[in-house]
Amino acid sequence: MKQTRSDPVIDEIREVRHRISAHFGHDPTQLVCFYMEMQKQYQDRLIEAPQSSQDRDNQPPDPAL
Repeated sequence: MKQTRSDPVIDEIREVRHRISAHFGHDPTQLVCFYMEMQKQYQDRLIEAPQSSQDRDNQPPDPAL
């Protein structure tokens, strides 16, 4: 069995995520609503995820090119 190293930062993130989940009774629907509201509230702090090569390959050609 592979032994994993403990990372205090990751452990803290997991603990906070668990407390948030417990606050909503571990209900996935309520959790998603909560995170979507947080996303709206802090939209100015978010960055766009880079496109994957698959996404780029599936886009129509740019007519300006």
